[in-house]
Parts: sequence; structure tokens; C-alpha cells
Amino acid sequence: MATKGRESQDHGVRGEVRQDRYVAGQDLTRWKSPVGQLMAATAQRITTFLGPYAALVITLVIGLLISIALVVTFGEVYESVTEADGVAGLDHPVLDAAKSFRSPALDAATTAYTNVGGTVGMPLIAVGIMIFLATKRKSWTPVILMLAAGLGSLLLTVAGKPLFGRTRPDLSDAIPPFEHSPSFPSGHSLNSIVIAGIVAYLVILRLKSKRARILTIVIASVFSLTMGLSRVYLGHHWLTDVLAAWALGIAWLSLVIMAHRLYLTVRTRHHQEAAS
Repeated sequence: MATKGRESQDHGVRGEVRQDRYVAGQDLTRWKSPVGQLMAATAQRITTFLGPYAALVITLVIGLLISIALVVTFGEVYESVTEADGVAGLDHPVLDAAKSFRSPALDAATTAYTNVGGTVGMPLIAVGIMIFLATKRKSWTPVILMLAAGLGSLLLTVAGKPLFGRTRPDLSDAIPPFEHSPSFPSGHSLNSIVIAGIVAYLVILRLKSKRARILTIVIASVFSLTMGLSRVYLGHHWLTDVLAAWALGIAWLSLVIMAHRLYLTVRTRHHQEAAS
């Protein structure tokens, strides 16, 4: 009976309030800045009328609108940098360096690896992990967060490519199969860092060991890093496309995590009020 009671506390809303609130001794429901406190109070009021999941979804939608605006702003800065030959001055030297490492075996291995982060591989992996986490925790939160993270990163990619229409490296410098969509931003790089990041975040919420948390972060970081660099190695993207995608991905991931913190805050406060 005691085991069943403990298991029930690990699932659903009780599990979220009991286990997800603290990470490495930090209380995710505490907002020290005035802006954070204002957002938490606003989320609390929305929850009163629409419920906690509605508050989470509304926060994510607002965050997505902010991210789209960020894409436009970032693109303007990006164009200025490339026109001034700043960071973009690394594009050709880095591609030339990548070409010097190519071999038939490494080309095939890298192509297979980059397919994992493509339009088929990444969704399959994300859906599998999402179903596992939602089932294990008996909660819709992993579903909402992972769908929001994945669909948001996809929308940012789709919105960014035609907006700036940057040309990819010449086909003579690329390894087939060739891609012909605009180069900015790198979809593989953006999607991989967002999906790997949100999975790592959800896993870390339930990890008690510092070593396990560090290992999770390292695995997610290495996956995102190598996925982005594989695009440069294959000649499918310029280095600056990858760097831009990483920056946009981190920004969107941060907003998704912030939305979850707000959701967790209102859940915790409601739970405390019900218990008192």
C-alpha cells in the first residue's frame, strides 16, 4: 500500500508539484525579478478562468509570436553581418576545411547521421520519447511541451527560409542528396537543439543525481553540436546558418522552459491552497 501511495505521488499533477519543482536545489516556482513575478501573477489570473493547461498554451503562443519577431530582427542583424563579411568570413574557410576531411566512408556515415535530424528521423524520435514520458508520468505536460517545442522550431524554420532566401553552398561543394531550399536558418540545427534541449529538460526534472544531470546535458549538447556541424561538413549549409539556428533554437527553448515554469508555479500554488 505504501508503495502504491508513493507511486501515485510520482504521477500526474502531484508528481509535477512534488518532483519537478526543484532542480539542483533551485525552486523553479520562485521568481526573483519583478518581471517574473508579474508573469507569474498574470498566469495565476489566467488559470483562474481557463485552467492551468490553457495558461500554459497561451504563454507558449505568446512566446512563439515573440520568437517569430526575433527571427525577423535576427535576420536583419544577420544580413548586416554577412554583408560586412564579419562572422560570414568564416563560411568559406570552414567549408574548405571540412572538405579536406571527406572520405567515402565518412561521407556515408555523416549522411546517415544527419538523416536522424531530418524531417522523418527527428519527428519519430520526438514522438517516441513524448509518448514514453507522458505514459510514465501520466501527464499531458510532456506532450504539450514537446509538441510546442517541435512545432515552434519548425515554424521558425519555415518562416525564416523564404524571408531571407540565402543561397546554400554550391552543389559542387556539397555531398548528395542535394537540398535546394534556402539556407538560412539550418532546420536540422534549429530542430535538433530544441528537441534535444526540451527532452534533456524534462529528464533532468526527475533526476536526483548531479552526475546524471550533467551527463544528460552533455549528451544533448553533443547531439546538437554534431548535428549542426554535420550540415557544414556535407556542404548543405554555411557555418553562419548553423550558428544562427543555434541562437534561435536556444531563444525558443528558453521561452518554452519559461512557460513550463509558469505552469508549474500556478500548479504548485493551487496545490498549496487546496492543502491548506
